Amino acid sequence: MPHRSWVSVDVNGQQQRCEIDHRTTLLDVLRDHLDLTGAKRACDRGECGACTVLLDGQPVYACHLLAMQVGGRPVVTIEGLAEQPDFRPVLAAFVTNDAGQCGFCTPGFAVAAYAALQRYPTASETQLRWELVGHLCRCNAYEKIVTAVHEASRRRLGTS
Repeated sequence: MPHRSWVSVDVNGQQQRCEIDHRTTLLDVLRDHLDLTGAKRACDRGECGACTVLLDGQPVYACHLLAMQVGGRPVVTIEGLAEQPDFRPVLAAFVTNDAGQCGFCTPGFAVAAYAALQRYPTASETQLRWELVGHLCRCNAYEKIVTAVHEASRRRLGTS
């Protein structure tokens, strides 16, 4: 019989408590226990970036972390970012530039882009590309995504 425990997770500013198997990933908690489906299940190996969330403000792959490792540290999902005014330029730039294409990878890219722009508000295109390494898009919309993130940077700075 699997070992079950209670875990408390601070997700999008709200404390959530779930009883889980000790092997349950953060992605499983978000999607299966909390019905937050923005972080996508794709590779389940930390190779594609579709499940990216912010943990302590840093982008991480939710499939790579056990929920028990997160403890009370703040987790922000794409759903939580959607409520933040400083995320709107990122979202608007993705829409304007058709950087979403099929939309499956978009939440992971958008979370990573937001985190990159928090760290490097005036990032060059090369820096932005480096920040998005590890994210895969099956539609091959990489140029549109980089263009969108660069535009989001300009929008956030008010230079667009």
